[in-house]
Amino acid sequence: MSRLSVVTTGKMRTTGIELREQLARRIAANPPGVCPVEQQLAFLKTCHAQTCGKCVPCREGLGQLAEMLEEVLDNKATMKELEQIENLARSISNSADCAIGFEAANMVLRGLEGFREDYESHIKEHRCVSMYEQPIPCVTLCPASVDIPGYIALAGAGRCDDAIRLIRKDNPFPTACALICEHPCEARCRRMMIDDAVNIRGLKRYIVDNASADSISTPPCNPATGKRVAVVGSGPSGLTAAYFLQLMGHQVTVFEEKAKLGGMLRYGIPNYRFPRERLEQDLAAILSTGIEVKTNTPIGTDEVKKLREEYDAVYLAIGAHTDKKLRIDGEDASNVISAVEMLRKIGDDEYPDFTGKEVIVVGGGNVAMDCARTAIRCKAKSVGIVYRRRQEDMTALASEVESAMAEGVEMITLKAPVRIEKDENGNATALIVQPQVIGKVKDGRPAPSNADKPEQRITADVIIVAVGQDIVAKPFEEAGIPVNRNKIVADASGDVGVTGVFAGGECVLGPATVIRSIEGGKVAAANIDEYLGYHHPISVDIEIPEPLLNDKIASGRVNLHEIEASTRKLSFDGVEEPMSEEEALRESSRCLRCDKHGCGSLRGGRVHLW
Repeated sequence: MSRLSVVTTGKMRTTGIELREQLARRIAANPPGVCPVEQQLAFLKTCHAQTCGKCVPCREGLGQLAEMLEEVLDNKATMKELEQIENLARSISNSADCAIGFEAANMVLRGLEGFREDYESHIKEHRCVSMYEQPIPCVTLCPASVDIPGYIALAGAGRCDDAIRLIRKDNPFPTACALICEHPCEARCRRMMIDDAVNIRGLKRYIVDNASADSISTPPCNPATGKRVAVVGSGPSGLTAAYFLQLMGHQVTVFEEKAKLGGMLRYGIPNYRFPRERLEQDLAAILSTGIEVKTNTPIGTDEVKKLREEYDAVYLAIGAHTDKKLRIDGEDASNVISAVEMLRKIGDDEYPDFTGKEVIVVGGGNVAMDCARTAIRCKAKSVGIVYRRRQEDMTALASEVESAMAEGVEMITLKAPVRIEKDENGNATALIVQPQVIGKVKDGRPAPSNADKPEQRITADVIIVAVGQDIVAKPFEEAGIPVNRNKIVADASGDVGVTGVFAGGECVLGPATVIRSIEGGKVAAANIDEYLGYHHPISVDIEIPEPLLNDKIASGRVNLHEIEASTRKLSFDGVEEPMSEEEALRESSRCLRCDKHGCGSLRGGRVHLW
């Protein structure tokens, strides 16, 4: 019998490969915390039920293998039995007559290799590695643990004001995340088992478009504790910590070295992606809690020491606001500028004039796309992005790359910068690059190396370097704050090991997404509150609509659209069009409401921040 044969049971007609693909879809739709041993047992039982019964490996072997996995889950197995599981699975893989048998056995073998610690934890510790109970995939994948099914249900019920209140329980930047979040929550949406992930960010955009964040009152603050907390930095991490600490009853003062608040939300993201008036909506709501602000106030070594003396706790959220260099000859040319420098000036409404100029951007991340699309809007004659890997290896979101190309940005890939040519006046005239050849996968991406081709010359009037950001950590190191490789060292709670000092966001993580910075601020606020001797819960009294029990048939995903490229590239106005009410109602109805129907339970209890 062919190893790709089809097995027919009643009306079901399934191949082993199809079973494997179905399992892969199910695993992809589950968050970290769903036991892979249980997943593999479910797959084994499905395969055993599909066998034709003609060969012993499938008929008997799969059943025995399933019984052995059940013993692992029941905490009855030993390490010797784990070895027997592997031997039996390998025997079935080598001797089964059809894909049903060998694909099931191979899945177990791959599981033993990739999830061995889960097996061993059941045997040695009598529990799952994970400590989650009934995890909700989208919530688990959201760094801030926002109640996503809850606000989707509220959006579907037309209660956008309540949806903002629910989001703010965990994230004080509903507008920012509605417009620019990279939506990691969608990666494990269980709706993918039917068709495609729910457009979670799109629905959040609908919410903030129909209930302005600054028009929805924040929760009342707890009674004053008399404690004072200093927050250094007014980016998403700093203001998140400040917001929650203020609600807890502590008086917070935010110190910001620049003239305006927002950190990289203002000084790192162009207006066409995140209009400044929308940022102001979030800021106004956060400041309405009573947070004190001191702008144009740089904090150095002496100031850190003074803050430690004057305040009961200090939270460092200085971000990553300096640029990284290419470290090639000619980088000191007058018309070579850093992406960080350019975007910082734009944050203060100082726009460059690239009229008639050829602009080259070096880099492949979202910042590189922002710079390229900004150059287009600054009337550049041509804009190209030089990247040493392939286009599909770029770290920028695929949607950002696509949008940049639609606006006329050329992707010049597999080209590594070698040096910059300068004229007699010290101005850059061209970027010299070495063609690359793609090679073996390292750290998740194919690594490039020099190709056996001559160097190439790319003419340029302006070269923008967007190869990463760095942290100005030296002043804090001199104040006794631990620093490693230019990042502040802090544990998972934000504690840096110096009494009363905590840190989070990009100064700890390195350049990160907005939602991860928000997570750092939220975690630090909870732990600073504990350090000060309190345990203030953050909660909201909002009734979430019950899920509809209608059939969840396959349905297309409602995507957000951008204004036509020929029009949007002429200005810095927002480029994304919001969802209509009709689209939002349809998209919200696709949610499977995992918060009510559950996703499977695990041993152990879930750890709650609040």
